Amino acid sequence: MGLFRSRITRDDGTGLAMETVRGGDSGVVTAVASALALLFSAYSLYETSVRRPDLRAFVPPVIRYSSPYNNSNFEVFEVPVTLVNLGARAGTVLSMDLEVENPRKKSKKLFYSAEFGRWTMDNANALNFRPFAPVSLPGKASSSDSVLFYARSDEKVEQVADEKGSYKFKLTLNTVFPEDLGPLDHFWQTRPAPVLFEMEMPEIDHRVFTQGTLPLHAPNWVVSEPGAVVPAATATAEPKAN
Repeated sequence: MGLFRSRITRDDGTGLAMETVRGGDSGVVTAVASALALLFSAYSLYETSVRRPDLRAFVPPVIRYSSPYNNSNFEVFEVPVTLVNLGARAGTVLSMDLEVENPRKKSKKLFYSAEFGRWTMDNANALNFRPFAPVSLPGKASSSDSVLFYARSDEKVEQVADEKGSYKFKLTLNTVFPEDLGPLDHFWQTRPAPVLFEMEMPEIDHRVFTQGTLPLHAPNWVVSEPGAVVPAATATAEPKAN
């Protein structure tokens, strides 16, 4: 009987140990699952509510140009721009700057975002444009419009786009972001990288400007990712009025 009791005792002890191990494994799995759920919830909260505005700008393969007034530094570039906010909180584009470079003459000219709309002389004479206003984008939102860039009045370069060939562009967003998280927002603060791209100007026919615009297209009809530059190509566009 003593031997039988001892065996039972040993068997009971082994079973208890095995049950303890099983219980420990289950506890570890539960703890890991809880930690993963907590991390997922924190990441979801960050992406949906906390993440700072992340504004990006995109341009299409074709923009348009006009220089309708003689003996003037007035030039206009019509650039369709799509703005995207990849962040969770709202961000605002106060204005846009466009720098245009003629690489053959090593000349640069600055333009500002003046109005929204399609450039034609009829629209210009009728003042049929919408003044550029700051664009506020909620989190995970986008906006698209044609922006008319006019030369700054203090620019010394009369005509930067006065010949056939490739031109370099730099589009810069002037932005403002919320600061409701105080120092944390200052620590996270970043500005959108300028969008660099190239466009090919066809042979310029000034008669087109009495009614419409000339199209410029990206080399190989492909634009780059924001912040990258597409190499120039030899293809050109045919002059075409609106």
